[in-house]
Amino acid sequence: MKRVVLGLGSNKTFNGISPLQNLHNAYLELSSLILDIIPSSVYITKAMYVEDQNDFFNMAVLGFVSDDKSPFELLNEIHIIEEKLGRNRSTEIRFGPRSIDIDIELFGDDKIETENLIVPHPRIKERAFVLVPTIEVLKNTADVIISEKYLSFLRQIDCNTVKKTISAHDFLSL
Repeated sequence: MKRVVLGLGSNKTFNGISPLQNLHNAYLELSSLILDIIPSSVYITKAMYVEDQNDFFNMAVLGFVSDDKSPFELLNEIHIIEEKLGRNRSTEIRFGPRSIDIDIELFGDDKIETENLIVPHPRIKERAFVLVPTIEVLKNTADVIISEKYLSFLRQIDCNTVKKTISAHDFLSL
């Protein structure tokens, strides 16, 4: 089994469904793909890059996929979930508002660099909205070394824009 960490974000309604509920729906969809899935708390954060948009609800999930599942298969399944939950990559603005965004942050110890997928995620070091929930779910594992690595990244950036809004426990009962 390979451990995976996914980052999730939403700041736009879809068919009357709030960004927070979009996160929950994505979590439910992902729970059919990922074994022993563990959610982080949900954090509200200011948008980066394109700042003239609503704040994002962000979280991470940690779980496991079978050794025979490739990261590209997982990415394809993620894109299907995103589309189901209202994401249309062909019409959206890069880094703009979206009903759901799911990124593969970590896929086991794999290092991948292709046109369609880079793992670990290339901007993880600069994104407190990814690091904070990722560290939270990694603390639930025995892998202190990885947690420490990401804590060192977090110490180098401003994380005042990341505010916990819902605990993982409360998120599960939405």
